[in-house]
Amino acid sequence: MPKSKRSKVVHMTNVNKKTREHKERLFENIRECVPQYQHCFVFSIDNMRNTYLKNVRQELSDSRIFFGKTKLMARALGHGPEDSYADNIYKLTPYLHGTVGLIFTNQQPEQLLPFLENLAADKVDFARAGATATRDFIVPYGTVSATGGEVPAEHDVPIGHTLEPELRRLGMPVRMVKGRVVLEEGPEGGDAGEGYVVCREGDVLDSRQTRLLKLFSVCLSEFKIKVLAYWSAATSEVTAVDPDAMGGVEGGNDEGSD
Repeated sequence: MPKSKRSKVVHMTNVNKKTREHKERLFENIRECVPQYQHCFVFSIDNMRNTYLKNVRQELSDSRIFFGKTKLMARALGHGPEDSYADNIYKLTPYLHGTVGLIFTNQQPEQLLPFLENLAADKVDFARAGATATRDFIVPYGTVSATGGEVPAEHDVPIGHTLEPELRRLGMPVRMVKGRVVLEEGPEGGDAGEGYVVCREGDVLDSRQTRLLKLFSVCLSEFKIKVLAYWSAATSEVTAVDPDAMGGVEGGNDEGSD
């Protein structure tokens, strides 16, 4: 019998589920850092990207960064005075909810805060489904350009004709005219005289919209680090950096979410 030529999926990686030992190691590592560093910062990340977070780790090679289960990090710090691992460090626990992490460092707050703000200033990427559009993006009627009208016509080029079937599949009313992709005006194409509305500011993007944005090389996701609060060993006090970070948190002993 001849050998089958059917394509087979070959998995090149083997991902192991994190064990209890791994979680306990994270717990112990956090507790070991408490007496070793002068400050512990709680930070949140908008539009998480592992590549950018790796760069942050490299830039802060003299510090320790933890980005894991919030309940586990909260347990390591403590939920109240009775189980706080250091004086008042448990007061960071209410900030541990959502996409957050910990930075243990000896750098002073006035040094680290502007550094983190500037570090992520130029890191933009394509939006993923579920992200919120930060601005409108509308493709003008007529010959469709490679950037969808993002740059002046004299500095742009027509989009490749091979993309016309995909644009139609994604809902854009386009057709080929003399070898060029043309966006036709119609009731499904957007507001009259405006163009095809891919998204409006504030829209929660779906997979169709994010694919269109990527085809036109439009980046709407900005990787951003925001410090919520920090604890200082010298004063044993927690300083809030973002007053809005406590919104929706009941009390001071919330365990956070996974």
